Amino acid sequence: MAFKPLHDRVLVRRVASEEKTKGGLIIPDTAKEKPSEGEIVAVGEGARKDSGELIAPSVKAGDRVLFGKWSGTEVTLNGEDLLIMKESDIMGIIL
Repeated sequence: MAFKPLHDRVLVRRVASEEKTKGGLIIPDTAKEKPSEGEIVAVGEGARKDSGELIAPSVKAGDRVLFGKWSGTEVTLNGEDLLIMKESDIMGIIL
């Protein structure tokens, strides 16, 4: 099943967090937080101004991004857990 977000929404796949701390301690699954880093899977065509002019999105498929802890709506597509969020929920692109 193909999926294309509408307007200024993006589809994001969470990136797995580290299994160990910098000191080498293993973090159990029960203590892990959901990662706030992800990879853009699909992007909508962009938002529209009041005049109807299209505002192109700043991100593209394949970009690694940081987003807020409570951003987006969790969905399951083709058995994979993904997030749909507005582009404004993205804090930045990881270069």
